[in-house]
Amino acid sequence: MQSSIQSTEGGAGEIKLHLLDYWRVIRVRLPLIILVFLLVVITVGIGTYLTPRQYQSSVTMQVKEDNNKMQIFGMDSSQHYDPRFSTTQFQIIQRKEILYPVIDAMKLMQKWDLSSRDVAYLKLRSMLTISEVRNTDLIQISVMDEDRQEAADLANTIAVEYQKKRIDEQQGWVARSLVQLEDEVNKQRKKTEDLRDEMARIRLESKINDLNPESMEDTRMSEENILIADETTVNDMRLKVASLQSKAQQIGMMTDDQIMRSLKTFEMDDPTISQILPQYEASVSEEAHMLNSGLGPNHPSVKSLQAKKGVYAQQLKDQIAVLRQSVKANLEISQKSLQAMELKLTEAKTGQQDAKTNAIRYQEAKNSYLKAKKILESAETRYSTEAMQRTMPQSPATIWEKAEVSDFPAKPKVAQNMIIAVAVGLALGVGMAFLIEYLDTSVKTMHDIESALGIQVLAIIPKDVALLKDAPSDCPDAEGYRILRTNIEFNRKSPNANTLTLVSGGPGEGKSTTMNNLAFTFAKGGYRTLIVDADLRRPSQHRLFGFQNDKGLTDFLTQNIPFEPLIHPTEVENLFLMPSGRLPIDAVGILNSQRMIDLIEATKAAYDIVFFDSPPILGVSDASVIASSVDLTLVVVQHRRFPRAMLVRVKQALVNVGANIIGCILNNTDTRNDEYYEYYTSYYSYYQPKSLAKASASNVTPIGIEELIKENKTDVAETDARARGEY
Repeated sequence: MQSSIQSTEGGAGEIKLHLLDYWRVIRVRLPLIILVFLLVVITVGIGTYLTPRQYQSSVTMQVKEDNNKMQIFGMDSSQHYDPRFSTTQFQIIQRKEILYPVIDAMKLMQKWDLSSRDVAYLKLRSMLTISEVRNTDLIQISVMDEDRQEAADLANTIAVEYQKKRIDEQQGWVARSLVQLEDEVNKQRKKTEDLRDEMARIRLESKINDLNPESMEDTRMSEENILIADETTVNDMRLKVASLQSKAQQIGMMTDDQIMRSLKTFEMDDPTISQILPQYEASVSEEAHMLNSGLGPNHPSVKSLQAKKGVYAQQLKDQIAVLRQSVKANLEISQKSLQAMELKLTEAKTGQQDAKTNAIRYQEAKNSYLKAKKILESAETRYSTEAMQRTMPQSPATIWEKAEVSDFPAKPKVAQNMIIAVAVGLALGVGMAFLIEYLDTSVKTMHDIESALGIQVLAIIPKDVALLKDAPSDCPDAEGYRILRTNIEFNRKSPNANTLTLVSGGPGEGKSTTMNNLAFTFAKGGYRTLIVDADLRRPSQHRLFGFQNDKGLTDFLTQNIPFEPLIHPTEVENLFLMPSGRLPIDAVGILNSQRMIDLIEATKAAYDIVFFDSPPILGVSDASVIASSVDLTLVVVQHRRFPRAMLVRVKQALVNVGANIIGCILNNTDTRNDEYYEYYTSYYSYYQPKSLAKASASNVTPIGIEELIKENKTDVAETDARARGEY
């Protein structure tokens, strides 16, 4: 969990560093950004000021589609929205058919002093702007002109001409459509009459009985229905005959008494039987009652009753005989009727096929006539409607707001132009700054040096640092060299490795000045320090200390004399200088000699620290010879001067001669504009260990400094980490 938090914190720090890098680029390139910004703003400002003032006037119109176009046969009268209608009208308004009448009406050729109407049309079209009011049928016709009154007049005239053109076009179209519609109606009427005559002829020839010839009813269906009805009647009659036959058979097998008892069963209602039968049954009952009461058969009452009963019985028998004959007669009648109906049905079926063929021809003619009649009615209705609409006022284009004279110019838009100029100027300036920064391959950060060479940066020296020997004792610039001195102490393997040289890739990187101030710092720290000016091309150390350069290193190398007389004590305590002497013809030859090796060994034993100044390593081999002979080598790199590829060549040259490179010095950094390095130079007093400060203030020996370093290793380690940018 802890490692995860540390990783997160590290990532946040990395992001912050990138943001600081961007801000650093802006600060470093701020003059360029300001210059580009001012050029853009001033250019736009002058252009805006010199641009003629133009005034805009607009007309607001409502434009409608021609949705009342005639449908000749009335099939579709619905309205359809055309998404291209507005854009089409925009193009129409800008065409010559609209603008030529405007040019003639306002006499623009004479007013603008133009030779042709076509040139005036092109100019007017360039002044015209048409736009749509969102989610409405409204459009705006705008004219931009230097003359405010002319702009309003042009906009109003264009709107009026367009409105007149739309109305004339619509009225002409309606007139042409009415004529066409009338012709179509007459043709359709003639066609309908012909179809009606044809239908009547077929009906008469085929002898078709159509009760409603103006309806869509199919005559074939009525004939089929009649035939079906006849078949149903015949079937019913067959059932009736079968029923009568069954009834007659049953009656023939029954007695008279059974028949009288079964009248209701056979559904036969005979009023005579119904009246006599109860009387007969009453006589039988009364006779039985008399006989049972003791009267004899010959009793007058009994005989009278028996005579009466005999009369009733004869009447019933006669009536049953009539009933039997009636059933037989009904059966014969029904059978004859059935035969007649079956004969008629057979004849109807035989003639049905011919009637069906004739009915098909008739029905087709009838359908054609009815369709033509319906189309004719629709066309006549449409013709009447369009004729009425023609008399009504038309408004395909309505002007809702006329153009008025503008009080303020529409162009140039000063505020908008200046805002855009500011935005573009800033964007262009920042963009150019980052482009130049991207194309700039010079050394800008410690990371550039460490990634290109794989060598640590021991110190960062600010820009315009003065000679410390001439500066006040509390000069803040000295702290950078104190950090460098401390880092050299930590990075040299032993105290015996006390000869070193500072090399650079090219001239002007501040190598000699850096060596002078570093030697001064060592001397102020109690080191017995010697500077040997081995730059036999352009020596400078003697000028920095104000000495003559008549004798020095070249005299020792070319003559058999000791080195002590050639060394001069400086005004700084513990600091000594051996000038270069007179410049030789062959500098490399005398440097790459045994005498030079002897000098290094002699000074190594006589002094605590010895610095050998040298020329740039690229171009001449003097620095390579010196670097191969001394114990330690420091590479001086000037901030934003030479490309990183040059550093690689410097390192390769030193590696080839076996130099012991202990680190680099990033020199001449612009800490005032480059925020990246303020961290290393603005708070030297905070980073300085107290014990080391005391040691520097008191003139102690190098051994004493080492003891103080051991005692205060925490403070010194922190100082070293801050110098490397790792804290």
